Amino acid sequence: MSEPHRERQEQLAYSELMDKMLDEQGRRTKARKIIAVLRHALGVSDLSGLRALDVGCSAGFIADELALAGAETVGVDIDEPGLAAARHRFGERVNFELARGEAMPFPDNAFDIVVFNHIYEHVVDPEAVVAQIRRVLSPQGALYLGIGHKHQIIEPHYTLPLLSWLPQPAADRYLRLTGKGEHYYERYYTRGGLKRLFGAFDVWDYTLPVLADARAFAGDDLIPAWAARIPERALAAALPLVPTYIWVAFGSARIPTGPPLRIGPRRI
Repeated sequence: MSEPHRERQEQLAYSELMDKMLDEQGRRTKARKIIAVLRHALGVSDLSGLRALDVGCSAGFIADELALAGAETVGVDIDEPGLAAARHRFGERVNFELARGEAMPFPDNAFDIVVFNHIYEHVVDPEAVVAQIRRVLSPQGALYLGIGHKHQIIEPHYTLPLLSWLPQPAADRYLRLTGKGEHYYERYYTRGGLKRLFGAFDVWDYTLPVLADARAFAGDDLIPAWAARIPERALAAALPLVPTYIWVAFGSARIPTGPPLRIGPRRI
């Protein structure tokens, strides 16, 4: 393991550090977007009969929505307070496991769906977690990826411009100067780095389809209606400004089988 990985500590009890993890309405709204993308990628009307894993489930709202959509669902995290709350509310529908993403206690090919939503920047060893996801995802399964990148304009955890662009010492000073913290923990990859991180999968980019057809993907609460009229070339040119990429990664070579879209997903 590299030196930077050894220096980092796990973010335990993350639900107590980040209030939005307990925002039920916001998390359930996010879950509906995730499910809409997965349904399109897999060409299914719901998730009935599928086995789903939510990596970094915290308080369990996304995992619960996966279960309500029909999936046999497991949530995994190291956030003990979040898991306790999740078990209390949703334990009859979802199996919640306390485990590190780098060592998940599941057999090979155990899941048809894995959700990995805004998690990689928080874990100590993203490569090890992604390798575990690759192991537990079935060959015909789909991995949902909601992933921020190093060159996002506004860093989402601290709402500071260009924070994730900076070297570690400068990022720490930036936080102290703005009174928002002492140490910048998160580590983001460039787009090229993300492609390498998920290079063992067959990856499809759903970012432009979601922007172009927000209603189909339950994203019209954030994406204005006029975005549907923007030409594909203009949307593609603006892609570096999008703070979150939405990718679907299949366990083996596969083409998304949902209905036709104005702008379809592209293989990365």
